[in-house]
Amino acid sequence: MSEMADAIRQLIQEKGYSEDSVRQTIERALKAAYKRTFGTDENAVVKFNDDMSDVSIYSRKVVVDGVYDPVREIELDEAKEEYSDDLEEGDEIDILVDPKSFDLSAVSTGKQTVHQGLNETFKTSLMNEYKEKIGEIIIGYYQRERNGNIYVDLGNAGKIEGILPVKYQSKLEYYEKNDRIKALIVDVRPTSSGIQLVLSRSDPKLVSSILEKEVPEIADGTVEIVKIVRDAGYRTKIAVYSKREEVDPVGACVGLKGVRIQNVIRELLNEKIDVLNWDSDPCIFIKNALSPAQVNRVLITDADKKTALAIVEESQFSLAIGRMGQNVRLANRLCDWNIDVKTVEQAAEMDLSSFTTVQNAQALFNDEDEEEILTISDLPGVDERIAALLKENGIDSIESFLDAYDNDAISIEGVSKEALDAVNDLINENVEIVEEEADEAQEETEAPVEEEAAEAGDEEDDEYHCPECGHRITLDMTRCPNCGVEFEFEEGE
Repeated sequence: MSEMADAIRQLIQEKGYSEDSVRQTIERALKAAYKRTFGTDENAVVKFNDDMSDVSIYSRKVVVDGVYDPVREIELDEAKEEYSDDLEEGDEIDILVDPKSFDLSAVSTGKQTVHQGLNETFKTSLMNEYKEKIGEIIIGYYQRERNGNIYVDLGNAGKIEGILPVKYQSKLEYYEKNDRIKALIVDVRPTSSGIQLVLSRSDPKLVSSILEKEVPEIADGTVEIVKIVRDAGYRTKIAVYSKREEVDPVGACVGLKGVRIQNVIRELLNEKIDVLNWDSDPCIFIKNALSPAQVNRVLITDADKKTALAIVEESQFSLAIGRMGQNVRLANRLCDWNIDVKTVEQAAEMDLSSFTTVQNAQALFNDEDEEEILTISDLPGVDERIAALLKENGIDSIESFLDAYDNDAISIEGVSKEALDAVNDLINENVEIVEEEADEAQEETEAPVEEEAAEAGDEEDDEYHCPECGHRITLDMTRCPNCGVEFEFEEGE
């Protein structure tokens, strides 16, 4: 059995089969040969060494006084003479069987069982391995074409075959024998000799997989591919989004001088690719999606039905529509909106007053209404320490801060000019300031507080100062922003 031991080691070490699969296959083969020789394998016992270096087959027989079935039984006197004097009637003993005693047909049966078993084991192993690779890219070479389907050589001695069905081919691609083909694995099927990988060159995931290898920002998660739509062979649109404000998602995908995106285009055999910014505002997103056309304006015509009107200049109309409507069709799929493109002249003839505004459309993208920001601490991203210091000094509301800030009347220890500017910037970014018209009658009847200044014709605004520290204050304050003393203004007679 030394040759058998060598074969076992080779299967485990060189072929990559698992120990259990080799054990089961050899056991089935020996039992098949045993059955071919003796008519049954019910009493066949296969034993392996602990290190799987050798294997033997035994015939398990019952000790009897008077043999009826020589395959399953052994005479008591013979058993005592050849094996042990301690044996008694009814005992079972395992008798080593020399495989050389098997006839040729038995050996052939055993070999065939080994071959079939190892093939099934290999096939199962490949199926499990490549099922985990569905969605990944694989590279092969054009082998042949049949009924429009392209068969791809993936190596591995023909055990793995690739097929690129007609429906998964890119429309404008053409291959000749031995041409390199990079494709996406979309399915795995068993065959008589191995497995068959179903490949695709039209799946949008092919583009995302290639792009991920070209763009480190996508690989590390900084830039996210929100959605990809394709008319394979002609044009692809990719919506991207950056999780970090300082990273331009489109620029990251395009690369310096367009190097990164050109590599992707080359892999897709010169398919046109539009990389654009995703935006939660549907109007902005629709504008971006109609790239490379320049869109003047987008109106939401029906928010419930998700229909929109894009208005472009006459010179941009054909570009927005695209060849045979391809550009607008892809934009529809990318945004999941039905987009109608009109020129400025065509839109002028329409009644646009009843169309839903941008603000109404944005409600589709926001599950909850935004809370009104009234105080400094409500501002998103505000420095909590600065907000607390302002509040301690009587400046809590947005209105009181703006009044004091505009009059340069904030002087608080620990609050720098830069910190105040930062708060003001946050207010400008997050709060819509509505300026109310002053009451003209009140302005006309407003009397100067200081008679001497009025008599002298002083047209400058009156100034008030804190009675405690002398810091400049305004009429709407109830606490000094500098020293914190409380006060109130009374109207003079």
